[in-house]
Amino acid sequence: MGDPYENGVSPWGFAMERRLAAILAADVAGYSRLMATDDTGTLALLQQLRGEVIDPTVSQFRGRIVGSAGDSLLIEFTSALNAVECAVQIQTSLAEQNSKLPADRRMAFRIGVNLGDVIAEGDTIFGDGVNIAARLEKLAEPGGVCIGRNVYDQVKGKLSHNFSDLGEHRVHNIPQPIQVYRVQPNATGATTKSTLPLPDKPSIAVLPFENLSGDREQEYFADGIVEEIITALSRFRQLFVIARNSSFIYKGRAVDVKHVGRELGVRYVMEGSVRKAGNRVRITGQLIDVSTGAHLWADRFDGALEDVFDLQDQVTASVVGAIAPRLEQAEIERSKNKPTESLDAYDYYLRGMAALHRWTREGNDEALSMFRQAIELDAGFSSAYGMAARCYSQRKVSGWFVDRKKEIAEADWFARRAAELGRGDANALSAAGIAFGYVLGDLDEGAAVTDRAIDLNPNLAWGWLWSGWIRVWMGEPELALQHVERAMRLSPHDPWFANMLACMASAHFFAGRYEQASSWAERAVRDNPRHLMPPTTAAASNALAGRITEAKRAVTRILEIDPTMRLSNLPDFIPLRRPEDLERFTEGLRKAGLPE
Repeated sequence: MGDPYENGVSPWGFAMERRLAAILAADVAGYSRLMATDDTGTLALLQQLRGEVIDPTVSQFRGRIVGSAGDSLLIEFTSALNAVECAVQIQTSLAEQNSKLPADRRMAFRIGVNLGDVIAEGDTIFGDGVNIAARLEKLAEPGGVCIGRNVYDQVKGKLSHNFSDLGEHRVHNIPQPIQVYRVQPNATGATTKSTLPLPDKPSIAVLPFENLSGDREQEYFADGIVEEIITALSRFRQLFVIARNSSFIYKGRAVDVKHVGRELGVRYVMEGSVRKAGNRVRITGQLIDVSTGAHLWADRFDGALEDVFDLQDQVTASVVGAIAPRLEQAEIERSKNKPTESLDAYDYYLRGMAALHRWTREGNDEALSMFRQAIELDAGFSSAYGMAARCYSQRKVSGWFVDRKKEIAEADWFARRAAELGRGDANALSAAGIAFGYVLGDLDEGAAVTDRAIDLNPNLAWGWLWSGWIRVWMGEPELALQHVERAMRLSPHDPWFANMLACMASAHFFAGRYEQASSWAERAVRDNPRHLMPPTTAAASNALAGRITEAKRAVTRILEIDPTMRLSNLPDFIPLRRPEDLERFTEGLRKAGLPE
């Protein structure tokens, strides 16, 4: 039999063509429930939202509606940028409309956007590009937008929104896994973030420096320079310094520093650039008072590659001198901490940090390999040992262990070396501390090492977070809440904010506040579906609060992340000191349906 589409004509006589298109798929979350409750009112509301919000927005961004069966929509764009902006604007406008309605009448859409090859036939389109858009839509939360990797590659750095990497997902009828990103609208776009109050001390955020090297492969080096400057500034107790993860949400974006100041709650913002050419490095920087827009300081620092640590120190001292001139010179000297004598080891370390921040299994493997190579070149590099230990914490909480016994032994070795070598290195100590507490189950050692880290660097957001987790497991939930709240303020827009939300959830759970625990846990699940801790807390807290349906749904997610999770291995998963805490956690998960 011949090709039914031979000569560009379908069997039904319509002209047919293939083309590349950006496809937006949307449907109403819980539509069947809404129809069962009030079919006439639901249809009327859907028509109203189509007429007042969706259709005009699609026209604004030059889209074309090619399918509208029931509660679903299929929209074609010639531009991925337009498709994503349209999706965000639709969700924002719908949220505004819903805020005016009673809770039981609100209508939330899920939206997925894909870029792919389609078959255009008549007024509609078909093909894998369409199918993947529909699968992405199913992965989005109500009111949310998910995009594929091909869309992300087109829009990153061109839109002011933030993107969370949700990892690879296998979806129905698509043979290869798809990489999924969640779109997080920024404050100057569709969604407005709250303004944070200024701390009672000089406060600063160091934004990602522009890489002027002409080589995108050097991004990790520019990012590493900024991380070292942030770390150096963080050691000053008289300063309030925003964590790296929150300042880096602005990477690749043109920003208004006044907006940044309001979003992060800081008085000063530093911008700059890095140029690495051969054996030479140039760092430029400028410091801005966001309340006035005045440039307090600007300078350029040139040197050989082997002078890079001295250049970082010069930048740090200049910033400190501009915003806190009364700091003693002795403190400035103490802030200098040359991490390694080996530039090659430092290069591997920076590459490892870039990989670790991706929070994927492949990124974790790559990071551990880089940290090992850094250690081979400098056996005294405490930060490399600490971050290697942190890789194992990330593995455990994500269900990535392969040889549990062997990997725990490796985590033990890296953590102990980090603690021994890094007595003055807060980053190494905090990473070792969470490995001691979570991976090895030594809560006392974990607490002691983590406390030493935040004593050295009171601006270390993840140090406060790790301390919060360890206090949860030690049976001190109220202290845990204080510590994680401090972490949240130091890194208010952290891409891995889910870890902080999860800690809040666990603290409330073990304090017996199940309603609050389930609310925090559900937020954490939405923010990072790959993190194993939030759905376990969601399942247990919902079950003990009597919401069995929600609890069972959370158990399904647990087993998707880690099919080996059982009630019998809970003590291996979460190192709880108090028997009554383990008993309560087990009871909740048993009621939720986690297998024995």
